[in-house]
Amino acid sequence: MKKTIGVLAHVDAGKTTFSEAILYHTKAIRKRGRVDHKDAFLDNHSIEKERGITVFAEQASFAWNDSHYYLIDTPGHVDFSPEMERAIQVMDYAIVILSAVEGVEGHTETVWELLQKHKVPTFFFINKTDREGANVQEVIEEIRENLTDDVCYINRSLAQEQMDDDLIESVAELDEDLLEIYMEKGFNQNIWVEYLIHMIQQNKVYPCFSGSALKDIGITNFIDNLDTLTKTSFNVQGNFGGQVYKIRYDEKGNRITFIKVLSGKVKVRDEVSYGDEGDNNCEKITQLRVYNGSSYSSVNEVEAGELCAVIGLTHAEVGDGVGELKKKGTFEMIPTLKSKVVFDTSIPPKDVWHYFNILDSEDPSLQVVWNEHFQEIHIHVMGAIQLEVLENLVKERFQLEVRFQEPEILYKETIKNQVSGYGHFEPLKHYAEVHLLLEASNRGSGITFENQCHANDLSIGNQNLVRHHIFEREHHGILTGSAITDMKITLLTGRSHEKHTSGGDFREATFRAIRQGLEKAENILLEPYYQFIIKVNHDHLGRVMSDVQQAFGTFSPPETSGDKAILTGKVPVSTFMNYHQEFASITHGKGILHLRSSGYDVCHNTEEVIERIDYKKDADPLYSSNSIFCAKGQGYAVSWDEVEEMLHC
Repeated sequence: MKKTIGVLAHVDAGKTTFSEAILYHTKAIRKRGRVDHKDAFLDNHSIEKERGITVFAEQASFAWNDSHYYLIDTPGHVDFSPEMERAIQVMDYAIVILSAVEGVEGHTETVWELLQKHKVPTFFFINKTDREGANVQEVIEEIRENLTDDVCYINRSLAQEQMDDDLIESVAELDEDLLEIYMEKGFNQNIWVEYLIHMIQQNKVYPCFSGSALKDIGITNFIDNLDTLTKTSFNVQGNFGGQVYKIRYDEKGNRITFIKVLSGKVKVRDEVSYGDEGDNNCEKITQLRVYNGSSYSSVNEVEAGELCAVIGLTHAEVGDGVGELKKKGTFEMIPTLKSKVVFDTSIPPKDVWHYFNILDSEDPSLQVVWNEHFQEIHIHVMGAIQLEVLENLVKERFQLEVRFQEPEILYKETIKNQVSGYGHFEPLKHYAEVHLLLEASNRGSGITFENQCHANDLSIGNQNLVRHHIFEREHHGILTGSAITDMKITLLTGRSHEKHTSGGDFREATFRAIRQGLEKAENILLEPYYQFIIKVNHDHLGRVMSDVQQAFGTFSPPETSGDKAILTGKVPVSTFMNYHQEFASITHGKGILHLRSSGYDVCHNTEEVIERIDYKKDADPLYSSNSIFCAKGQGYAVSWDEVEEMLHC
């Protein structure tokens, strides 16, 4: 049986040390490495060794009883959470590590929400029980309070010992059928284990264990129970299908596509398709690799349930379906900051652009942008630590010295009402016209598309072109030039010309239709927000509430827990991103501040931001609100507010 497990945690909970302990006890490695000794098996990059944190999601493999496991160690620092989320999508089971001293921390909640979104069955391991101040029962209560009530603490190996009475009864209470069996026939270990396996797969119960990875306490008990309580089933006989979860480049410059095989088999020399349903990418696999840490072995074939690395797919992107699977993965961990790349002017900008394109393929959240007008490169990031790591990475891999400007807030734009947008593109020997309906949609919904165009008006091929152009890039809003979001775009109708419509015409018409609609709409500027949980002594509550209000945040009435006051609410990232240091000073290091991304909402200082950015919407080299018509063999521009009188549809 093949199983992919992922290890996740808030930074410094002991995640990598736990992974080392698992690999050591399963004889996958001969010697246990340590993060502080810079010799951890899965932190094999020099940047990770120097900083003592996991930056890249790396994998190892081991065998236990009759199962073969793939273990993915993920980053715990919030700046690298997009890397963590990409790995989540190929996990069969997840293991969330918590410190027995710190308990549930801010990033733990983010990890939990992602696992819930992707419906990944989850185990908890409360680590560092050897430390002073460790309290397992208190952490279990925190899990129940902040994550889930359905946590089930197990302190013995179910493969070797009988469950204790409390566990027997608590499991029975989670399932009506099992409770009925218990009342009528009493306890049967095998039946209980089978029900537990099923409930874990259905995310109805979350087993919890404790120990110390560093002191080797509770590790073998955990491995035994993990093996007993997990099952997977893959269709090896079906057609090949898989999902891309990582892109890397090796030392020879080969593009390596990491795939979780979900059905069937694939061999070297097989031709496979990939991408969205509208794409027609099909390429031949020239090499198959199975990675274990930084080393790999070449194989001729892999089958469902396995993780593999492929050479030969030159354009596959993270999240792409491969073979029979066409559904593309979705990601929530989106950067809220942007920064300009600063480099020596003697270096051709296009060379630097090439290097950052490589990094962008490996980490799509960077969303590297080339500004042709200013000859500048901009990237999107999660935080300052990520920028420091990128500086070192670029120097090490490309022998290029770069630095980054102070990161700025990444704004977005949307609309408040419903408008029609029209785009016409008809220079000489070109022709396309597009009519769109733009509507405001829910926060966090991004851009969605609906097609109401009849095939009699526009061919299916051209309709698909319009859809493709809507999603091929981010579209600039007209307030600050920021990307538009939270909008439903409907294709109403359009028109082509049998002889004159050619490649790119519908791209121009679609972009102009979106822009023309924005000109007529009531536009709204959005900024990123934090969801916060603050725990302080009662005498500090007034000051903290005042700080949140001054930062343009909102909060619910405070709650009391023992001698602590708990404040929850929402606050702009721009006003609160550097509050940690001040908060520590106010509370003398005794307060708890949990921040996690809460998506985008209306900007608190719209006019100030618009004035500072000073975006010239009529001078954007990439977008125009005007349409192009043709008369007397020559194309001419028509202003957005006059287009509707001249449309052909």
